[in-house]
Amino acid sequence: MLDFIYYPVSAILWFWHKVFGAVFDPASGYAWALSVIFLVFTLRALLFKPFVHQVRSMKKMQEFAPRVRELQAKYGDDRQKLAAEMQKMQAEQGFNPLSGCLPMLVQIPVFIGLFHVLSGFKPGAASNFVFDRAEVASFVDADLFGAKLANTISQAPDTLAAFGTDRSSMLLVGVPLMLVAAVATHFTARHSVQRQTVDAAQNPQTAMMNRLTVWIFPMFVIIGGPFLPLAILIYWLANNIWTLGQQRVVYRKIDREEAAKPPAVVDSTAVTAAPEDQPGEIPGVIEDKSRGADGEIR
Repeated sequence: MLDFIYYPVSAILWFWHKVFGAVFDPASGYAWALSVIFLVFTLRALLFKPFVHQVRSMKKMQEFAPRVRELQAKYGDDRQKLAAEMQKMQAEQGFNPLSGCLPMLVQIPVFIGLFHVLSGFKPGAASNFVFDRAEVASFVDADLFGAKLANTISQAPDTLAAFGTDRSSMLLVGVPLMLVAAVATHFTARHSVQRQTVDAAQNPQTAMMNRLTVWIFPMFVIIGGPFLPLAILIYWLANNIWTLGQQRVVYRKIDREEAAKPPAVVDSTAVTAAPEDQPGEIPGVIEDKSRGADGEIR
């Protein structure tokens, strides 16, 4: 049903395996691990522009958060009117909140596709999408320090033995991968949260989501890691390292653009105090301090 995802993902993986297989042994774990890493880099490079659009969209949403709350307070009892006013504001400002979710949404089917493709590498399988029998056997035989890329830590000892590995070898490689991937996930989320405005961060819903992304999501790697193939853990780690680096580049670019903008023009029609006015005095009115108690001028 999702062959339109599985075949492109497997084709990109196949291409990079051909590249790194020419450098290393095609059955080497290094060749396959690097193929997974560069699969991530290829997909994320294709999504670079949507990511920049996502960052700009999120920044605009934060800037107009006070106005959104004003609309919610004003039209809170009329959801239809509130939706209409929100759409009007978004059209005026030229942004769509849903478009900011595109890069994240695209990664979900890619993750599912990669998981499905890697699950298709089984001993004796005749093919796996674009991979032929020999390439399937090459992946099945690939290992990093004795841990097989196609296997999970939680698999039964008999299953691991059938792939030519054991629990100790899987733990030796898998646990460090899970820990580093969890740390990378944490710092990636933390770096993104730090870019939020104070006003946005104080929103209860935003604060709850921040806690989830900074602390709970990294724990998913620790909890779910034993049930994921090592190749998926490599994918997760590479994806978060790329995201962290990409965020730094994009945020610095946007900061430079903001700094280069000309200062806001002061409205000349605004009422300003006369130069002779002092703090606390009524603009345009000078207190006459030269009169005595009887009202005569001294």
